[in-house]
Amino acid sequence: MLRIAVPNKGSLSGPAADMLHEAGYQQRRESKELRVVDPVNEVEFFYLRPRDIAIYVSSGRLDIGITGRDLLVDSAAGSEAILPLGFARSTFRFAAKPGTVKGVEDLKGKTVATSYEGIVAAYLDEQGIDASVVHLDGAVETAIELGVAEVIADVVETGTSLRNAGLEVFGDPIMKSEAVVIRRAGADVEEPKVEQFLRRLQGVLVARTYVMMDYDCRVEQLEKAVALTPGLESPTVSPLHNEGWVAVRAMVPAKEAQRIMDDLYDIGARAILTTAIHACRL
Repeated sequence: MLRIAVPNKGSLSGPAADMLHEAGYQQRRESKELRVVDPVNEVEFFYLRPRDIAIYVSSGRLDIGITGRDLLVDSAAGSEAILPLGFARSTFRFAAKPGTVKGVEDLKGKTVATSYEGIVAAYLDEQGIDASVVHLDGAVETAIELGVAEVIADVVETGTSLRNAGLEVFGDPIMKSEAVVIRRAGADVEEPKVEQFLRRLQGVLVARTYVMMDYDCRVEQLEKAVALTPGLESPTVSPLHNEGWVAVRAMVPAKEAQRIMDDLYDIGARAILTTAIHACRL
């Protein structure tokens, strides 16, 4: 069986479980379950702390896993990302009291508090900055107020918690993160079961990104219509019973669907419909 590590809690857990369910895999029914066997798909899921997943995968005990890119980098484990999943996006940045630090170059000689010591230490080393890094397991916003550090480095989503703590971000982002599928560095990504798993997740990503669009148009307007809905390879075009009309079907980006519908209507297309895609293979 393919052995896969899945986040057991936090912002990664729910979206990961949803994606796996959409991909046709059995998932746990209770949050206390630590292991689920899916005999139909020949997969065994292990529910682990997101921060530990890269370590388990790098050991070779598990074949692949889902975790955050930030947690992967911070672990310094021998694992690598092989597929971005598009959820749990976040930005990792420095923050300090307003007016105390202007840029990253001002970090020299200062102490930085963070829950991601590996990321921060590596970044400071790349920038040639000599600063101390203090590891905290959480609530790093209070580190400055309590005198533990002059600067913090943390995941920033909306920035609300930082502003509430009287802090502001500075400098360029340290890194941008999202959920990723990982494997042991140097492992065979062409292993059939791994390839099938990745194809399924890629199918979910495409299904979430596109909708199927159907419409009728006059033959003389077909080229203009096809230019608006080129599809992936090309659209499907079928003659209608009424002479001079054709039915067209094509996949279009979901975010652009309403604009495309407007443009099709303007050139005379009618009966324009969109349908959600639940699964696909490209």
